[in-house]
Amino acid sequence: MLITLKLEQLGCPSCVKKIESGIKQQAGVHAVEVLFNSSKVKVDFNEKEVSRETIASVIEKLGYTVKNR
Repeated sequence: MLITLKLEQLGCPSCVKKIESGIKQQAGVHAVEVLFNSSKVKVDFNEKEVSRETIASVIEKLGYTVKNR
């Protein structure tokens, strides 16, 4: 399943690596792409192993706000 999450404005390019690393650690995540300029996160994952809610929670635990949970 491929989803796109909209975040509050990202403050710096290093945020990209932080978010990608956090999400990639979740079982079932196949690919992650953080779009800095548009503050979006695209995630391809197996919904039998991880949920959209879990991915959003990981992002929020890293200190970012997800606008479309």
